[in-house]
Amino acid sequence: MVNTRDIVETINMIQEDHLDIRTITMGISLLDCADSDVNRACEKVYDKITSRAEKLVRTGEEIELKYGIPIINKRISVTPIAMLVASCNDPLPFAKTLDKAAEATGVNFIGGYSALVHKGFSAGDRALIESIPQALSETKLCCSSVNIGSTQAGVNLDAVAIMGNIIRQCAVLTADNNCIGAAKLVVFCNAPEDNPFMAGAFHGPGEADCCINVGVSGPGVVRSAIARSTKKGKKLDATALAELIKRCAFKITRMGQLVGAEAALTLGVPFGIVDLSLAPTPAVGDSVAHILEEIGLEKCGGHGTTMALAMLNDAIKKGGIMASSKVGGLSGAFIPVSEDAGMVEATRCGALSLDKLEAMTAVCSVGLDMVIIPGDTSAEIISGIIADEAAIGMINGKTTAVRLIPAIGKNVGDELTFGGLLGSGPVMPVNQHSPALFIGRGGQIPAPLHSLRN
Repeated sequence: MVNTRDIVETINMIQEDHLDIRTITMGISLLDCADSDVNRACEKVYDKITSRAEKLVRTGEEIELKYGIPIINKRISVTPIAMLVASCNDPLPFAKTLDKAAEATGVNFIGGYSALVHKGFSAGDRALIESIPQALSETKLCCSSVNIGSTQAGVNLDAVAIMGNIIRQCAVLTADNNCIGAAKLVVFCNAPEDNPFMAGAFHGPGEADCCINVGVSGPGVVRSAIARSTKKGKKLDATALAELIKRCAFKITRMGQLVGAEAALTLGVPFGIVDLSLAPTPAVGDSVAHILEEIGLEKCGGHGTTMALAMLNDAIKKGGIMASSKVGGLSGAFIPVSEDAGMVEATRCGALSLDKLEAMTAVCSVGLDMVIIPGDTSAEIISGIIADEAAIGMINGKTTAVRLIPAIGKNVGDELTFGGLLGSGPVMPVNQHSPALFIGRGGQIPAPLHSLRN
C-alpha cells in the first residue's frame, strides 16, 4: 500500500535536502565492433553508441517530469577500449570517436577509454595507456581509467610506475584548462565492472550487451535527518543513529530502483544495478563531511573521523541492500575533496590531511578522489600514492582508486577551480620523501594469502 507520509517525505527530500539521482548510465558492449581496420572499427563504435543511446537523454528528462525527481547526469560507459585496440594498435581515433558519439547523444560524459592491467599487459594495453594524456587533452567528454591491481591478482607495480607519469602528463597537457585532463582519469584497484560514476565508469566484459545502471545521491537527506533528531532532543546513541541512516538509505535507494527500472523499460534494455553511494556536490548542504560533523565531530579530519565514516558507510550499505536486489557498482560514501564543500572547508583549515584521507579510504568508497596536489610533485611520488591506495584495496578486498590533480604552477594553499560538479579546492601538501627505488623495482606485488578462497 502506498504510504502518503512516505510520498510527502520524499518530496521534501527533493525540495529541501538536495536529493537527486546523480546519474543514469547506459553501459554498452563494443566487443562486436573490433576490426583490424581502425577506421571501420570506429565507424562501428559510433553507430552502436548513437543507436543504443539515441533516446537516453530524452528518457531521463521524461522520467524527471513524470516523477519530479531530478536526474543530474545522463552518461554512457563502454567496453574497455584497450580490448578493441588489440586488433589495430591505434587508440587515439577511438577517443575522438567516443567524444563525438557522446556529443551526438547529448550525454554529460562517456567512460571506458580504459585498460585492465592488474595481472600484466596484454595486446593494446600499453598503447592505450601511453595515449591517455593526449586523448584526454584533445577530447571534452571522454573519461579514462586503468585498473592496476586486485585482491585476486595482486598489484602490477610496472603499471603503477607508468600511471604516476601518465597523471603528470595529463595535468601538464591541460595546464591552461585547470589541469582538467587529470580530473578525467582514475587509477583503480578492484575496479567494478558496473560502476555508473565518472570518471571511472566502464562496461565490463562480463556485462550484458547493453544495460542501465543508476547512481543515487543524498548526503543532504542523511544530514538533515540527523539534524532533526538532534533538534527534537533525541540524543541518539550510535546504534540508533545507524538505524536512522539505514532508513534514509532505504528510501534513497528505492527512488533509484524506480528510476532505473523505468529507464530500462522505456529504452528496452535490461536494468543493471543501483549504485547506492552518497555522492556529494559543492552545493551547501550536500556534503558527506557535514554528515560526519552532524554526527558529532568538530571538523572532518579530526580524530574519530574514520570511525564515524565507517559507521556511515556500513549503515548506507545495509539500508540500501534491503531496498533493491540489484545493488552494485561502488556503493558507499564518496569523499571527493574538491566536490564536497565540507571536505574543502576541512582542508583549508588544516583539519584534513592527505594521510587522514588515506586512512578514511580504508572504510568507505572509493579512494583518494579529486585531491589537488602541488604541480611539482614527481611522478614517482604520485606512483607511491597510487601504490598505497592499491594496498588498501588489495588487502581489504574492496575497491580503491586515485584521482589526483597535480596543479601545474601552483603550490600548497593555492586554489584550483574546475566549476560545476567538480568544484574547487586548495592544493594539499604531499610528503616529499621519494619512493622511487621501490616503485622502480617493478614486477608484480603478490596477491595476499586470503585471496585463495577456492
